[in-house]
Amino acid sequence: MSDQPTLRGLDLEAHLADPARKQQFVTPMFDIIAPRYDAFTRLFSFGMDVGWKRELLDATLPRIARGGRVIDGACGTGDLAFQLQGRRPDLAITGVDASSRMIALAQSVAGASSATAHAASTSHGPRPTFSVGDLGALDVANASLDAISAGYGYRNTPDWRAALADAARAIKPGGHLATLDFYRPSNAAWRVLLLAYLRVAGELVGLAWHGHGIVYGYIAPSIAHFCTIAEWENELARLGFVIEARGIKLLGGVAWHVARRA
Repeated sequence: MSDQPTLRGLDLEAHLADPARKQQFVTPMFDIIAPRYDAFTRLFSFGMDVGWKRELLDATLPRIARGGRVIDGACGTGDLAFQLQGRRPDLAITGVDASSRMIALAQSVAGASSATAHAASTSHGPRPTFSVGDLGALDVANASLDAISAGYGYRNTPDWRAALADAARAIKPGGHLATLDFYRPSNAAWRVLLLAYLRVAGELVGLAWHGHGIVYGYIAPSIAHFCTIAEWENELARLGFVIEARGIKLLGGVAWHVARRA
């Protein structure tokens, strides 16, 4: 944790275009932004992120088997994992993220929350556990999970199709995949406008907060290299998932999905 991560000398477009190199850019980027990641997510979405996640959880939680095992992939500082556990304390939830700094922050929040509850002598439910891991290649047995959740996760994997295939491997038949992410809008005019806004606004915040614009300016190019909602849903169907609920936001720029493994 003492060495300061850096993106200096890394070519963003070259790393996004090469699945073998993408993680070399993404991991240090998230290490850099970890301390202010949650604040940025709220700011950048004008607070809409809170509602999007609430809708996703409302649609997902009733569908997960009681006592189920859940992985929150690309968990960041644990925002979604803590909400999942808070509303369903019967679930065994593990958050995994490739960024060790994100995981350290999630673990510190979990530890502080448990210590506060213990000191107040109040009852409290279980806390999620957190570990460094790869959403695109989960270290779990085949058909061993009742659900996988991922907020803004699959877009940042080296190969989103391979990562979805791994989710299909890991989720039990009848289990669920719950995702929230930015997508490449299918309307060309709206795509240009949205990505231009995200690029400029992201770089301004990145410069102000971290002295390095690309840490948030990254979002627009990552969307440009990602898929449309239709392409995402077609891949889910190809892998044997049935979409049970979805919400499309920002004219196709953002969407959440709940899909069952058939």
